[in-house]
Amino acid sequence: MSVIRVLLADDQTLVRAAFAMLVESARDMEVVGQAGTGAEAVELARTERADLVVMDIRMPELDGIEATRLIAADDDLAGVKVLVLTTYDTDEHILEALRAGASGFLVKDTKPADLLAAIRTVAAGESLLSPGPTSRLIARVLRIPDEPPATGGPDSLSDRERQVLALVARGLNNTEIAERLGLSPLTAKTHVSRIMGKLGARDRAQLVIVAYESGLVVPGDA
Repeated sequence: MSVIRVLLADDQTLVRAAFAMLVESARDMEVVGQAGTGAEAVELARTERADLVVMDIRMPELDGIEATRLIAADDDLAGVKVLVLTTYDTDEHILEALRAGASGFLVKDTKPADLLAAIRTVAAGESLLSPGPTSRLIARVLRIPDEPPATGGPDSLSDRERQVLALVARGLNNTEIAERLGLSPLTAKTHVSRIMGKLGARDRAQLVIVAYESGLVVPGDA
């Protein structure tokens, strides 16, 4: 059985301890390090060869956004996934974290089983993007002016590819996209991979950003 190597980054010792106990309770996971600052998270990601970092956004010295950016930009850490933590109602920086290279976000008061499921999802290479919270969070942070898109726009996409991109942005997985559009799951997966290539996106999280920033999907739409 493959074991997911998890690094926990949070400036609150009790929060880290609680997450560590939960992660260690799963047979397919182990905690390989705990960081109290963003700088420590980057260093431990390098030395401990973590598969995934559960990253708080608000930390001293170096915040979680910049730490995520450094991890995503390091070729030696190309396989390291980042799952950021947000307080949801108060955090204005979730889109910045996704731009920086995070593969998704997690609400801090999430249920224990959902945290473990989120770790497995992101470690497997998928993005954790719940359609409701994603829409509301992005609607708030899109007010930030003069921010260049994370990737190119969807103008180069075919009509079918734009349909697929819109469904990705609404949080549908490949199987759900296939059912919605009358495609096979393999065809849906191929469309998503091709869209990522055309837009220069590293994962589905960046596809969501493109869809919202280009106006292809309007926050609040069903």
